[in-house]
Amino acid sequence: MGQVGGLYFETHGPVDGDAVIMSAGLGGSGAYWLQQVPALASHYRVVLYDHRGTARSDRELPPKHSVDQMADDLLALMDGLKIARAHLIGHALGGHIGLALALKAPERLRSVVTVNAWARLEAHTRRCFDTRLALLRHAGIDPFIEATPIFLYPSAWMAARPKRLAEELKHQRMAFPGVQTTEARIAAVAAFDIFNRLGEIATPVLSIAAEDDVLSPWTAAKALADGLPKGQFALMPHGGHACNVTEVEAFNPILLAWLAGEPITPRN
Repeated sequence: MGQVGGLYFETHGPVDGDAVIMSAGLGGSGAYWLQQVPALASHYRVVLYDHRGTARSDRELPPKHSVDQMADDLLALMDGLKIARAHLIGHALGGHIGLALALKAPERLRSVVTVNAWARLEAHTRRCFDTRLALLRHAGIDPFIEATPIFLYPSAWMAARPKRLAEELKHQRMAFPGVQTTEARIAAVAAFDIFNRLGEIATPVLSIAAEDDVLSPWTAAKALADGLPKGQFALMPHGGHACNVTEVEAFNPILLAWLAGEPITPRN
């Protein structure tokens, strides 16, 4: 563990393994991927990192923060860790960072896996973001945090895990990056739009989606895959927006098969 350019990182697995960098969504913390690390670290050099402005990284954001700037941060991290090429696995915003990097420096990527991501914001997802912002601005930080799981997890999964959810919300309160940073990060992900540039991405991309995602419709993830020259699509029937957390036993085998170069059979 350590810092490169103000970004906190930690590595797991063999130092000589192919690098797999895991990038979180709006929350920004590398800890989001902890349930994938044991499955990956036996063969791969797994790198978790915290986005700028979140968790253990530098909390100061540059003006007009953008996904493109986040991709620059990732490049600097790879340079600092002497990683020439890597697989990038990203959840939502983290996947957008991978796609931005595929446009900016394709030679640095072996592949990209996006989870419940999109190429252009859907009106439904914008409505969700606007609702969350309204809570933050008019109701305050606590209601914003309390509502966050509604957009992440299936209701039955939450109902069966009240203690886990309470601990998670407690941690989110302690780690909250501040209103200004949260608004800037939401603005950055909402502004992300590469729909008309998908044909320029030559990197192999697997777009994974959950059919019951409340925040982003699975059709947006399929449209992303369909627009890519080397795009593939995998649809999970359950799991919500954070399907890698709620359906670990279904999610991890898809990830391992992709990284091993095995065929992925999409469900349409």
